[in-house]
Amino acid sequence: MKVHKEGYASIGIAALLFGIINVLSFMFLMDNYPRTALALFIVTMLLFLFVVSFFRIPYRNHTVGEKQVICPADGKVVVIEEVVDEEYFKDKRIQVSVFMSPANVHVNRNPISGEVLYSQYHKGKYLVAWHPKSSTENERHSVVLQNAYGTILVKQIAGALAKRIVNYLSAGQQVKQNEELGFIKFGSRVDLLLPIGTEVKVKLNQVVKGGVTVLAELKS
Repeated sequence: MKVHKEGYASIGIAALLFGIINVLSFMFLMDNYPRTALALFIVTMLLFLFVVSFFRIPYRNHTVGEKQVICPADGKVVVIEEVVDEEYFKDKRIQVSVFMSPANVHVNRNPISGEVLYSQYHKGKYLVAWHPKSSTENERHSVVLQNAYGTILVKQIAGALAKRIVNYLSAGQQVKQNEELGFIKFGSRVDLLLPIGTEVKVKLNQVVKGGVTVLAELKS
């Protein structure tokens, strides 16, 4: 396991606060209130370990397939439905949404290899990630990827807590499946809009792993 580069500053700040709080606690509380000092140490240590854990990148054997759409994020499948995309395609698509809790790995990966046709950041609200309108009204970053088997749209969507979306892709770029697409801090969701006729391989409430779980298979 390694730590994601997006976490360096946050972990540094957390380590600094952990050190300052516990040095002051040792100086002013340890003699007269040792239990309080110990409790403070335990609580701040757990918070520091949570921050480190949030930015973890576990080593995995990634799934690869030209027709396969690989899950771009860890989490749970919360939506599988037919929708009309108003942003890019202007037609019907199959939406598959993955909810990411604060305990999940938060690096996002390219679900397919291909060319980036579109990459656009949208300002918006911070509705809870499972709200039906979060897909179109929340802060988000949308990317369209195309290969020989189809064109898909991936949305990184901010939630009530997640207020920083990082995206690494730009239009015209060639990307490989499972390479890093971006990162969302402190939980949210990722939507995929797939062509009608795509065979969805997951079920509602299924727990999925980014870079490993096959979400769907494109038709040639």
